[in-house]
Amino acid sequence: MSVALVLLGGCAVYTPKPLVPSETLSRFESRTLDDPGLKVFIERNRPRDLPAWPPAQWDLRLLTLAAFYYHPDLDVARAEWSVAKAGVITAGQRPNPRAGFNPGYNAGSASGVSPWIFGFSLDVPLETAGKRGYRAARAGHLAQAARLNIAAAAWKVRSRLRARMLELQAAVETAVLRERQRAIQEKLVRALEKRLAAGEVAQPEVTQARISRDRAVLLLGDARKRIAEARVAVADAIGVPAAALDVHDVSFGFMNEFPADLPPADVRRKALLNRPDVLASLAEYEAAQSSLQLEIARQYPDLSIGPGYKWDQGDNKWSLGFSVSLPVFNRNQGPIAEAEARRAESAARFTALQARVIGESDRALAGYRESLNKLEAADALLASHQSRRQSAERMFHAGEADRLALLGARLELETGALARLEALAGVQRALGLLEDAVERPLVPAEEFPSTPERPPGPGAGGPQ
Repeated sequence: MSVALVLLGGCAVYTPKPLVPSETLSRFESRTLDDPGLKVFIERNRPRDLPAWPPAQWDLRLLTLAAFYYHPDLDVARAEWSVAKAGVITAGQRPNPRAGFNPGYNAGSASGVSPWIFGFSLDVPLETAGKRGYRAARAGHLAQAARLNIAAAAWKVRSRLRARMLELQAAVETAVLRERQRAIQEKLVRALEKRLAAGEVAQPEVTQARISRDRAVLLLGDARKRIAEARVAVADAIGVPAAALDVHDVSFGFMNEFPADLPPADVRRKALLNRPDVLASLAEYEAAQSSLQLEIARQYPDLSIGPGYKWDQGDNKWSLGFSVSLPVFNRNQGPIAEAEARRAESAARFTALQARVIGESDRALAGYRESLNKLEAADALLASHQSRRQSAERMFHAGEADRLALLGARLELETGALARLEALAGVQRALGLLEDAVERPLVPAEEFPSTPERPPGPGAGGPQ
């Protein structure tokens, strides 16, 4: 009895952790970028010294770390890794022995002899052919794949944040240019209305100017709507309420950071050597190899040693038994064939993934280069518009051009600036696709933790 109590004393005890939606909502609404736990997390994952807390500006690098701290997608990936690590413990466990108690009663025992028979047995299983080692190796490879999936989830979080910050800044700059266009259109309408009153222009010309002004107002409203939506989308990409961004200054300096020359061989090499999903696929293939080794080892039966004791009507009887399963009807051919097929499937998946990665990187690089060409053309066009506006201003001040010509040149300049902004946003979108193809930042100044450390405490994630 005492042995049983000792053994039971080491058992795990169930502790309930209910999910209460109101509590999780309250924790989400209380998230801020001033959280002390976030500061510790950034310090652990950022090689450079952290500036004053909170930072004067939150750039893409700092907001990425904030997203790593708060976003639930990483909590899911970390939880899956915890499950895989627990599988390593399970795979390494030895089978427990079994104890048996077999009492009996001899109704025909002789007078004076106890009719009771007490039997005790112990069954000790012994695994053979290294099965436990193969099982542990398979679990270890699967745990490594799950750990790499954290890096893949982290990249998706960073990629989504970058894309939404790009859309927010593009919307903000578009709204500024749309407002300038609207103001110029308003001046054009007033100038034409004066000429209409003087009989110098026809009504259709004024009507067309008013339509263009109203269209500019609508486009400005659309840009402002995009700002509101993009701001909420940025907060969602970080994993905080939109109000958490209202009291902080966000920097969009990455908009003007892009590499000019990226050799295709280097891009392809980075993609094939650094992408977490490629490395995870390799780990899964190694797990399939270990599974095949395990099934081959299962051809060889395990042993079972069964020492026993029996008190038989006053006599002490000891026994020692051995048992083994007999491979008579099968030699584990089916599971071995399945494991071989899974290994072949895993190899095919890796080859297909590798080909897809190469294709993605080549297409993304081609698109990025064409986007750079388009930006160069937009810069040239904008320079032409600037030259034309300067010429119109000189002519206006010299009395050689009227105000309508000057306003028209200014309007064309703003239109060219919008085209240049769209071309720049296109370059950044193409760069984002290229970085997604290699799953690494291509701007040299940026650090990126491949597997962000788990947040320290209850500041992030699910229920604590």
